[in-house]
Amino acid sequence: MDKIIDYYFTPTSPWTYLGHERFAAIAAKHHAQIRCKPVDMGKVFQVSGGLPLGQRAKQRQAYRLFELQRWRDVLKLPLNLHPKFFPAPTELACRLILAAPEPQHFRLAGALLRAVWAEERNIGDADTLRAIGGENGLDGMRLLAEAQGEASAGRFAALTAEAIERQVFGAPTYIFRDEPFWGQDRLDFVERALARG
Repeated sequence: MDKIIDYYFTPTSPWTYLGHERFAAIAAKHHAQIRCKPVDMGKVFQVSGGLPLGQRAKQRQAYRLFELQRWRDVLKLPLNLHPKFFPAPTELACRLILAAPEPQHFRLAGALLRAVWAEERNIGDADTLRAIGGENGLDGMRLLAEAQGEASAGRFAALTAEAIERQVFGAPTYIFRDEPFWGQDRLDFVERALARG
């Protein structure tokens, strides 16, 4: 399989959630491999000019809610515009994904995204993460222990540095053949690029 897409995201991004399953379907249609790369978007923002949601101008915050509602309605996905546990710390959740066997990365990422945006669960909580791992066919206790280890921490830091080096500035970002596509609303362009090969 020579079609490889690097997928940079954070599991609290609503835009990543809205595009996650569509992205999977597009990649499968074009026989492309997805490499999941959860990153520390706070550190990415520090060097790219991005701002955490609470620090953005009020008009930007207000417009974001209109856009989320539009996308939720057109995609017919459950999405709480004001989830109980958002924002939440993301590092341990990202490291949980990385601690899982690689074929499970995408599925586990999807479960974490749903937990925030559709299920009112706190992915900043270790017990919740352990439970989500178990619900997805993994040994939740072991997975959590690995996520809390040094190897997972090092990998997470390395992926964040890689994202910064590759000029990622927001989530989700898809990179195919060194061409970046930012945002789930660019998935049509991702598909066109995959069709070209």
